Amino acid sequence: MKVLISVDMEGISGIVHPTETNPGGYDYERGRALTTAEANSVIAGVLDAEPTADVLVADAHGPFRNILPEQLDRRAHLVRGKPRPLGMLAGLDEHTDAAMLIGYHARASGGPGLLAHTMNDDILDVRVAGRSMGEIGLNAAMAGHMGVPVVLLSGDDAAGAELHELVPSAVAVAVKHSLGQAAAVTLHPEEARERLRQAAADAIARRAQIPPLTISGPFDVEVDLHNPLTADLATLVPGVSRAAGGRTVAFTTADFADAYRLLLLFGQLVTIKPG
Repeated sequence: MKVLISVDMEGISGIVHPTETNPGGYDYERGRALTTAEANSVIAGVLDAEPTADVLVADAHGPFRNILPEQLDRRAHLVRGKPRPLGMLAGLDEHTDAAMLIGYHARASGGPGLLAHTMNDDILDVRVAGRSMGEIGLNAAMAGHMGVPVVLLSGDDAAGAELHELVPSAVAVAVKHSLGQAAAVTLHPEEARERLRQAAADAIARRAQIPPLTISGPFDVEVDLHNPLTADLATLVPGVSRAAGGRTVAFTTADFADAYRLLLLFGQLVTIKPG
């Protein structure tokens, strides 16, 4: 079997502040070590349940170059760097049997959730058919579009609740309890790793009982943007128009993969400054 483990950073045990997740922050290197160790626990759990599984780890935070390759379990393959097809889900394909979202966080418009955002701080909300969706929902829907169930998520309690709204039977491990945007009550990292190893094995064992998230199209998508310049740029894409309010753009597509790719593009457009 093939398993994709997508690893973000904000939902890793012990992490509560951007200095621990952003390159250049004084605690970033410690955050990288915590993230790599947590990924290793999940890899171990998958292989406890399926010793011959093909395990792919997608480094899925910021620059996609956070996991320490030399410290990652050598039994897994690592996807790192950007830009790349499918972004946080790079490596996912129709042969994947299960996906896991590790170290994830709640969406920008939800909350309260620790370090909550959607893709970056300049995207205020994404709505698909009127339903607000963050990285958890969008990635679960993209995996579901390819017939792949998200069987496990780890992060704070708000992240777990967000997945359970969409996939009630999925396994969620709360490694910390959110107290707000930059504060949480967190498990000791070693305790979190033990729980994650067991949860990963359990999720693989019962993957047949966890269905892929399926959403019927066509897909009407609205994106609220912080910067009006990003809306200007987004409307240069065929099929994208301004919705109500100068900072909201909208589009409709019959294919969720097209919607997902457009959202990845918007995530890059927000980095462009006036020329």
